[in-house]
Amino acid sequence: MSNSLLPVGQLSPGQDLGGYTRAVSSIAVLSAEEERALAWRLYDDGDLEAARRLVLSHLRFVVHIARSYSGYGLAQSDLIQEGNVGLMKAVKRFDPNQGVRLVSFAVHWIKAEIHEFVLRNWRIVKIATTKAQRKLFFNLRSAKKRLAWLNNDEVNAIAKDLDVKPAVVRDMEGRLTSYDAGFDASPGDDEDSSSAYRAPVNFLNDAAADPATQLEDSDYEQDASRRLQGALEGLDERSRDILQRRWLAEHKATLHDLAAVYGVSAERIRQLEKNAMKKLRHKMGDTFFA
Repeated sequence: MSNSLLPVGQLSPGQDLGGYTRAVSSIAVLSAEEERALAWRLYDDGDLEAARRLVLSHLRFVVHIARSYSGYGLAQSDLIQEGNVGLMKAVKRFDPNQGVRLVSFAVHWIKAEIHEFVLRNWRIVKIATTKAQRKLFFNLRSAKKRLAWLNNDEVNAIAKDLDVKPAVVRDMEGRLTSYDAGFDASPGDDEDSSSAYRAPVNFLNDAAADPATQLEDSDYEQDASRRLQGALEGLDERSRDILQRRWLAEHKATLHDLAAVYGVSAERIRQLEKNAMKKLRHKMGDTFFA
């Protein structure tokens, strides 16, 4: 299949991964002389056709690298897409003066883009932030040959190989064995299932559910209600009626409504209400009106 029949924009692993793999595998591999000539055309003249041919001829190499990251639970098509971005960046920066093949230069750019994608998407919480942690994330997974925790000799050997402290190895091993958990249980989980029980929402204290607090609140409300009733009974009938209609009735009366009932002005009703409230404060204590 001719390279000219495969524009870069029409190659998408997300549409048909199998078809994409077959298509890129059918693109001829460039010889060293052909690659060098295309690289010089791009380097000297900015020839975009040369850049396109360099990218196309190395797409199969990106597929090969992306397959080695299939153990992270991410879509293969996404890994390939990210690797292709790295390949295009490598082609743009490739310097034929260095005398190396493009594949040797591009591998670092391809892996760098895939690494960034894995770290961004493998977990909700970012698992590696420092340079040492990023190095450990990918090397530790391949270094562990069994599911059990690393022993001290294995930790020290890995730390020595990667030039990090053993404590950093232990920390990353713990991060790798952890998992993301939703705050609430999943909708499909049974209430008695272990996964529903482990949901973080179940481990939060509910202060309102404390029996001592509930009893205290209940006693306070009962005492306040009892003292309010006693204070109201100590008022004269008109003052008590004004407060009950203004504050305790379901449909509260306005000052003008009460003024019409008692044949006085609204201002007089307001004064009576104010005086009645002062008497209530005195009888019940200011703490109930703070």
